[in-house]
Amino acid sequence: MKPIEELTKELKLSSSEYEPYGYYKAKLNGIPGNKKNGKLILVTSISPTKQGNGKTVTTISLAMGLRKIGKSVIATLREPSLGPNFGMKGGAAGGGKAILKPADDINLHFTGDFHAITAANNMLVALAENYRYIHQGKPEGLKTITLKRCLDVNDRSLRQIITGMGASNGAPMETGFVITPASDLMAVFCLSKDLNDLQKRVGRMIVGYNYNGEAITTDKLGVTGAIVALLKDAFKPNLVQTAEGGPALVHGGPFANIAHGCNSLVATQWGLHLADYTITEAGFGSDLGAEKFFNIKCRTTGFNPSLSVLVVTIPALKLHGKAKGSETVEAGLWNLERHIHILQSFNQRVLVALNQHIEDTPKEIATVEAFCLEQKVPFVTHQGYAKGGDGALQLAEIVCNLTELPERPLRFTYGLEDSFLNKIHKIATTIYGAGKVSFSTKAQKQIEKLEIQLENLAICMAKTQYSFTDQPNQAGLKTGFTLHVDDIYLNAGAGFVVVQCGDIMLMPGLPKEPRAKQIQIINNEIKGI
Repeated sequence: MKPIEELTKELKLSSSEYEPYGYYKAKLNGIPGNKKNGKLILVTSISPTKQGNGKTVTTISLAMGLRKIGKSVIATLREPSLGPNFGMKGGAAGGGKAILKPADDINLHFTGDFHAITAANNMLVALAENYRYIHQGKPEGLKTITLKRCLDVNDRSLRQIITGMGASNGAPMETGFVITPASDLMAVFCLSKDLNDLQKRVGRMIVGYNYNGEAITTDKLGVTGAIVALLKDAFKPNLVQTAEGGPALVHGGPFANIAHGCNSLVATQWGLHLADYTITEAGFGSDLGAEKFFNIKCRTTGFNPSLSVLVVTIPALKLHGKAKGSETVEAGLWNLERHIHILQSFNQRVLVALNQHIEDTPKEIATVEAFCLEQKVPFVTHQGYAKGGDGALQLAEIVCNLTELPERPLRFTYGLEDSFLNKIHKIATTIYGAGKVSFSTKAQKQIEKLEIQLENLAICMAKTQYSFTDQPNQAGLKTGFTLHVDDIYLNAGAGFVVVQCGDIMLMPGLPKEPRAKQIQIINNEIKGI
């Protein structure tokens, strides 16, 4: 790895614009200046397998490939969560020769950002509990606390708990934990433009409701300054490097199936000011991460990607076509077609990039290429995992050519002025291909309770990533299905409403064989993440 000072010199950062964080990491200070923005490229994918499709590998490969052909480029990615790292999926710093370094640091405690968000969130809940205890039974006192505690581990036993049991331990209340990437504060953190904006958003976060049914915010508790103070250092983006010594920013980490799935706004802004090309990704398939990237993040900032790279793999096509072994990939091409349609609904120019596996046959690759030709969408393969930047040179060249074409205006799925129910209907039909939407009794009561508070807010869908429906085992179901909405949550700080579809867990559980069993220290080095 290069010493971090070499990267800061390459990026022409002044000494006041960064703080070294050890030998190979740094935090960036402040908000970037007035340099003209570079080109923004989004990497998303078709519906993934349980092992993913390689969005991060593609993002890093593309950044390294662009660098090899002489372009100024930076990758901006999310910070990994300890939950998946020690649970089912494993680390999220890329793979093979397309990784970020120092990978172990990034996958573990990194610079402590997640811990800071966890501490700030739980401090806010503790302050709300204290306020409730002191003012219990009074009209201005908190009757219910809706903000949940968070923890960055998978722990199903914390989903539903009772606090305040025993004498002098506060007032008993049923509550629970969510995983840190699903917390309201993580979304607020990642959508804030600067510290002033962060303070405003934290201040309007709703912690609960008083005995008159009025919302109690952080500002009303009078503790906004304390919460932001805990986030001050975490709010600075983290500078690291690719396996080939190129710059990368890793900051923020909301999941895309239960949150909005994008790295921090301020890290993306830094990337656009530091390089001619900024490569970013949005979690899971385009129906989740990309939809929220456009409808939430781009709407907040005015970002307009020059290109969307849609990652596809042969195993994913076989999964969604319910094919086995050497059976044809043709049955799964409908999934690719749907994701192309989703991206084009935002008026995006699309490039299909096949993340090549060693088992892929020339016939299978040719089938996908021919389909893309029928769809009039450019196609390219890459071998970034096996060859690093050298395996993504053709991908980089095509990206350069496509981003030289005239920029297209971004088109949103819905208007903020649309009715709440209409917004959900538009996402369900336009993005997922659903025929209709049904609401549980609980969801209907939430809509009635929140009423005016739901106006002019974006929608953040929480649903399975494995199908377009609300059921993970419906991978082959194409269109006309009913999308079931189970619950509604308001995140006033982030400026969106979380719409929970199906049995989606905001606190995941561990699998029968967690990846934690594979991790060990050998010769003072960590193996198995």
